[in-house]
This record gives sequence, C-alpha cells and structure tokens, in this order.
Amino acid sequence: MDNKFLKIRNDFPILNQKVNNEPLVYLDNAATSQKPQAVLDEMVRYYQNDNANTHRSVHTLGERATEEYEAARGKVQKFINAKESREVIFTKGTTDSLNLVAATYGEENVSAGDEIVVSYMEHHSNLIPWQQLALRKHATLKYIELTADGQLDMADAEQKITVKTKIVAIAHASNVLGVTNDIQKLAQMAHLHNAVIVADGAQAVPHQPVDVQNLDVDFYAFSGHKMLAPMGIGVLYGKSDLLKAMSPYQYGGEMIDFVEKYQSTWTDIPWKFEAGTQNVAGAIGLGKAIDYLTEIGMQNIAEYEKHLVEYALPKLLEIPGVTVYGPQNQINRNAVISFNLKNLHPHDLATALDMDGVAVRAGHHCAQPLMKYLNVVATARASFYIYNTVEDIDQLIYAIKDAKEFFKV
Repeated sequence: MDNKFLKIRNDFPILNQKVNNEPLVYLDNAATSQKPQAVLDEMVRYYQNDNANTHRSVHTLGERATEEYEAARGKVQKFINAKESREVIFTKGTTDSLNLVAATYGEENVSAGDEIVVSYMEHHSNLIPWQQLALRKHATLKYIELTADGQLDMADAEQKITVKTKIVAIAHASNVLGVTNDIQKLAQMAHLHNAVIVADGAQAVPHQPVDVQNLDVDFYAFSGHKMLAPMGIGVLYGKSDLLKAMSPYQYGGEMIDFVEKYQSTWTDIPWKFEAGTQNVAGAIGLGKAIDYLTEIGMQNIAEYEKHLVEYALPKLLEIPGVTVYGPQNQINRNAVISFNLKNLHPHDLATALDMDGVAVRAGHHCAQPLMKYLNVVATARASFYIYNTVEDIDQLIYAIKDAKEFFKV
C-alpha cells in the first residue's frame, strides 16, 4: 500500500519544495489539503475553454458551463450516496452550509423553550450558528459530555436528547480529538424525539466513505478545500422534503420562479438556495477532486490513514513530556493527532517544527470551548492525508525532539 501512496505524492507539485532549507512535510491537512495537478489542470481547462455563467445563457459556452456544473452536482450525489442530485446544494463551504440550516430550518422550527443539542468537541462553525439561534429564539443550548479519553459520551447523549430537542448538531469527526462519532446512532436518538440531525462532515468526508442515506442524517455539511478541491466551494446535503419546506437563504438572481412588483415565488431545490453567480469553477474542481479520490478508493484512503496513525501515535507517546489529547490508541481515531510538549507553548513548538520543514497547526483550532474543557489554552496538531508517508512522521518526531532539546524542556 505504501508504494501506491508514494506515487500519489508525485501528483502534488507544491510538496516538491524546501521550507527553511528542509524538504516540506505538510501535516496541516485538517486546515486545508493540497491540490493534485489533475484538479489544477481542470480549473485552467474550464477557464480557458468553457467559462460562462450557468442557467442563464443559451449560447454554447453557457450551456457547457451549466452542464459541467450540474455534472459536478451529480458526482457529489454519488460520492455521498444522496438519493437525488437535488439534495445537493453548493455553498461556500462547511461554515456557509451550517449557517444556511440555522438561518432557514432553525429559524422556522425552533421556538422559545426548545432545545438544541451540540457537543464540547464542535468546531466554532458548528457551534456559533446554533448558539446565536438559541439566543434569538430563547431556546436552550445543551452540551453532550465527553468520556475521559475524549470520545462522545453516548449515554449522556441519550439523556440530553429529549422530547424538547429540535436540532442535534454534531461533528462526524473531531478536528482536535481525532475521534469519529457514531452519527447513525445519534440520528436514531434524534428521530426518536422528532428532532433533526445536522452533521458537520468537514473532517470526515475527505478521509472515509460517507453514505448519507445509511447515516440517516437530515443535513450534512462539508468543504471542498479539505478534500483536494479549491477553496470557496462546499456542500450542504439535505433530505428533499426538508429542503422543499425551507425558505431560501439568500435572495437574488436565478433562485426565483416569478418576480412581481411586490412579491415573488421561488424555483425548485436546490437552485432556490443558490442565489447569484455561483462558484462554477470551484464546483467543477470539486467534481475532479471526487474523481481523483474515487479512483484511489475511500476505503483504501481510510485504511492508509489508519496505518499512518498507528505508526505515529506510539512514537509521539514515547517522547517524554508529550501529551496527546483524545484516545491513546488508534481505535476509532481519524487522521488528526493533537498534542502538547510540556512547558512549551504550542505556537513556539509549531514555529520550531517549521524550522525543520514540518508544517503543523497550533492554536485553539476554532474550538475554544473544547480547549477550556481540556484545560489547555491551545495545542499543536498534526493531521495526515493521502500524500503523507511514514518518512513524514519520522521527520515530525525528529523535529519535536529537536525542539525539546533546543528549548530544554
């Protein structure tokens, strides 16, 4: 398997460079992934040959652009196994997708006294929209606790999700703790009380097979840029009956049916949620990224990343002074490992690693309530993807030991 993935690395030209005179080791994939040459070429091809606005013009370029845009929607549908392509809305990214649900479904279905259930491991993108909705509606925001090793406490989830719950909003995979949550079980809990479940799939879709019908989620959000596609393109999946009942998120061109002087009607889903000129090149780039990932196979990717975590985790835990957050074994772990080095601020650690060519993230990872829950101000985070290798992990371990020696911690 290693040889196959070593060849994949050659498809990413940005990785063929030195940083601070050291070969670049890019381990910040939870923030954004790098793009293969095939996606870069597809973007250039579109702009050089087919660039036009969609769903407006009857000329050849307009028709080509529309066909490619809708073909990309079809690729997303197949990739996540949505029942129909109309359940796929193109957005700016995960944050935009989640805000859409809060501003439409949430605004129309949550009232004073209702409850919205989240967890302590949520990214701000899947917390602040619900926090603000609860404040506007005088609803209650409830947090599912975590177990001692950083996993979602499913027994507490069963207690927190009640007849008062209207929305359960949970990350499919944590961007800090490296755990994957049982969304299917949470969906059962939510539906038992006639609540909807919204899953933040930003850290799951790029790394494992996702089947929205099997998960039985009502809404599922993710970004293109974390899965080899350009920035500025994302997806909101929603069950068609829910989407049909929801009001538009934004108003303007191409989301209308008829516009009268004092009132208007809206077109069908998904287009009523796609007002204005869309990121056509981004959608086409996302479609190409899906082609690329599908050719490798999402199950192969999940197994390869598990292999990387199995290799990295014990080596990190062996370093005196290193604290790893989340489960201390690779079971149920995704490709994220957050850690700290005793008496050294994560920003200083990340800067020291960068001097050895290793790019990791340091900070609160847009998860400040989780940092408080863990009683830390920040962590360093190494996150892997398909082009990373065990040699990258060796370089990470070497750089941590180098920093430890330099700072004498």
